[in-house]
Amino acid sequence: MKPPMSRRAFVRNTFLSTLALASGFGIPKAFGATGKKTELTADKALEMLKKGNEEYLSDNAAQRKSRERRQEIARGQAPFAVILSCSDSRVPPEILFNRGLGELFIIRNAGNTVDTAALGSIEYGVAMLGAPLLVVLGHERCGAVDAAISVAEKNTSLPGSLGPMIEPIIPAVLVAKGSGNLKGEELLDAAVRENIRRVVNRLKTSPAILQEHVKGGQVKVVGARYDLDEGKVDFFAE
Repeated sequence: MKPPMSRRAFVRNTFLSTLALASGFGIPKAFGATGKKTELTADKALEMLKKGNEEYLSDNAAQRKSRERRQEIARGQAPFAVILSCSDSRVPPEILFNRGLGELFIIRNAGNTVDTAALGSIEYGVAMLGAPLLVVLGHERCGAVDAAISVAEKNTSLPGSLGPMIEPIIPAVLVAKGSGNLKGEELLDAAVRENIRRVVNRLKTSPAILQEHVKGGQVKVVGARYDLDEGKVDFFAE
């Protein structure tokens, strides 16, 4: 008799089976998607994000809300980009890129890091919803990165789940500290940029689902930094 399957193994097998179904026989409606996916390429999607940020900077951003659009996407979604962003209240991707309902599939957490939930959500957006572009969006003066610097430099003890939450950022802080005699905001900004790069590299080399799409050219992964003072999003060179 085979030993009973663990809950974790059951969930993983169910998810992988669903992805196989999605790629081979159409995406189940229970997963909030239809068979229709965006026709945009990664480069065109990136161009639209850049244009949207320019519109945001010009204070001429359109209010992309309507009853018709809401009804149009009520039964399915086809976003053209997946965005992993910091939870900071000053960094809402839909507004920064002047996009509306159903256009961006967004995962947010403090420090724009990748845990199991974030990675699974990204894989969902790419493999099941068909988004061709994945953006890791960090920002100026990130509080989570600043906390990681405090831990690295002063061995600060953070309460509750805050400590484990910022642990993935500490390697980026150490790299930034080793790149020169940086202090204060210079160190913070260097650590923010390094954290973005590390997350981008991790996603590009992630096992299974996402890596297959990156290697196959179906998905482009880029990093970006939002300037809180200027409102501009700068995309990193690939």
